[in-house]
Amino acid sequence: MANRFADWFRQAEADLHHARNAQVDGDFEWSCFAAQQAAEKALKAVFLKFGMDAWGHTLTALIGNFPPEAVQPSDPLVDYARMLDKHYIPTRYPNGFDSGAPTDFYTDEEAQNAIRYAEALLDFSRDQIK
Repeated sequence: MANRFADWFRQAEADLHHARNAQVDGDFEWSCFAAQQAAEKALKAVFLKFGMDAWGHTLTALIGNFPPEAVQPSDPLVDYARMLDKHYIPTRYPNGFDSGAPTDFYTDEEAQNAIRYAEALLDFSRDQIK
């Protein structure tokens, strides 16, 4: 079976592009979710590059179990993963809050930060799969 790490990384880049577009459109919750998805797919691309499977959606778990052959992530990257993990569920489901919809809670600043964190994780991952 072909190693599809490049496909995963290409989709990570597309998700990051979507995060930027959603931020411009004022869809800050979707921007944060797309940023989380971009980082998840980029990290999974690294696992695939090294012939490993990666399951789950928790970036902190992925980055904490990074392939031993890969360059290990720095503490700031681990923190970025933690911050992006917080955008996986509440960005999409109203029951993540006592009342209101996710769209009521997310801000432009949060979207900017999520994009910045995802960009750093994609840059790190890109360096691993060259």
